[in-house]
Amino acid sequence: MKPTRASLCSALLLFACSTPGPAQDRAAPPPLAREFRGAWVATVDNIDFPSRPGLPQSALRDELDAIVARAVELKLNALVFQVRPAADAFYKSSLEPWSEWLTGAQGKAPDGDFDPLAYVIERCHRDGIQLHAWFNPFRCWHKAAKGKPAASHVTQKAPQLVVQHGDYQWMDPGEPLAVKWSLATIQDVVRRYDVDGVHLDDYFYPYPEGKQFADGGSFAKYQKSGGKLARSAWRRQNVDSFMEQMYELVHKEKPWVQVGISPFGIARPGLPKGIQAGVDQYEDLAADVVKWLREGWLDYLAPQLYWPIDQTPQSFPVLLSWWHSVNPQKRAIWPGLGTYKMLPRDKGFRAEELTDVLGLLRKAEREPGHIHYSFRSLRKDAPHVSGALRDRLYREPVLAPAMPWLGAGKPKAPVAHVEGEGKDKQVRWQVGADAQFVVVQVRDAKGWRTHRIVDAKLGRCALPDGVQTAEVTAVTRSGQTARP
Repeated sequence: MKPTRASLCSALLLFACSTPGPAQDRAAPPPLAREFRGAWVATVDNIDFPSRPGLPQSALRDELDAIVARAVELKLNALVFQVRPAADAFYKSSLEPWSEWLTGAQGKAPDGDFDPLAYVIERCHRDGIQLHAWFNPFRCWHKAAKGKPAASHVTQKAPQLVVQHGDYQWMDPGEPLAVKWSLATIQDVVRRYDVDGVHLDDYFYPYPEGKQFADGGSFAKYQKSGGKLARSAWRRQNVDSFMEQMYELVHKEKPWVQVGISPFGIARPGLPKGIQAGVDQYEDLAADVVKWLREGWLDYLAPQLYWPIDQTPQSFPVLLSWWHSVNPQKRAIWPGLGTYKMLPRDKGFRAEELTDVLGLLRKAEREPGHIHYSFRSLRKDAPHVSGALRDRLYREPVLAPAMPWLGAGKPKAPVAHVEGEGKDKQVRWQVGADAQFVVVQVRDAKGWRTHRIVDAKLGRCALPDGVQTAEVTAVTRSGQTARP
């Protein structure tokens, strides 16, 4: 049964911008579509931001503005911004030094004391984009570093926590103080910044690189204290403990902040049958990802499925199905995509690869999602990558899937009205304090579409010419919506 004109007006569900026509003009729009559309913004070695170290504040702002504008153009709804690549900071911190890749010298403050994290959060939220803070929990020195560590860096302040591993240095997860140190940096960011998520990638214990991780000292202390586990099981226990504590402290600070993990795409060689890999992350990285899913120590999992669909030993569809099968708590599964490999079409990647991958993901889950690695691969207008996203695969802005287990319920319904004419036409609204974003759907001669997703606090949104009807929906931080 379709609502009457009177009920629509009294409930402020639909707001006519012109004289109402037949019943079809008053029909409600389609339900809001949901899909997590993310991209990693890597700061280590200046992969995605900034273009080079030591830029003035104006250039840093311009580069972040360009990243967000491109995300809006492509209709992404999340950026995963690397804030701690190697026990350093892309934000103001009393715990760790400014990053060399931001300023050119570790510990040196940026021009004008500029805070990239605070700025990119504000810019993302204005345009309805989530910002997830990406941490590397234990890596503390990268081979790409050119300068010297600052006095406040962990390698100088607490060298007993640090292990040399090939060309890298690592905080030893077997040292309780190293775990406490990394947890404190995450808690500090969640407490002081309006992030939507905390994100960790695949670096727990380091990749082997042909040698064993030199944690003999911390393992000996564990054994001396009465520990009975074998070394590999003890390492997994260390990482499990970190994961459990991290999940609890994030939600203790702010219950709505999502915890996302992006592990290596294969749990173990042979799981499922026929899958092959050179790295056993369960054994080599001490990452028992299946256990984390089972225990619910994360809100979304983004396994790095960087292989083409047709590559049988690391089959994308087989791995996607398997990860869904080991997810008893039904957490979100949003794979990481090797979009950087699709841009030059590395061996095995077909021109239609991205189209087919998104088709598989959308078939596998009612509210799917994915994350592109990395933002650099989306800058160019390649017809089979960013062009396909903008013109075909991401036709309209969409909401990220809701996580009702992180929120207290639906928001209050908005109150809205349309004002102005022609190019000055806009919809204005009032929402409750529980609303983060607002979705504006519009109807013109071609039918309904989602026009914009914006910060609820903006209170208004310009409408394009030809719009006959607008509908406004409030969205909470956990993605739940009120009646429009």
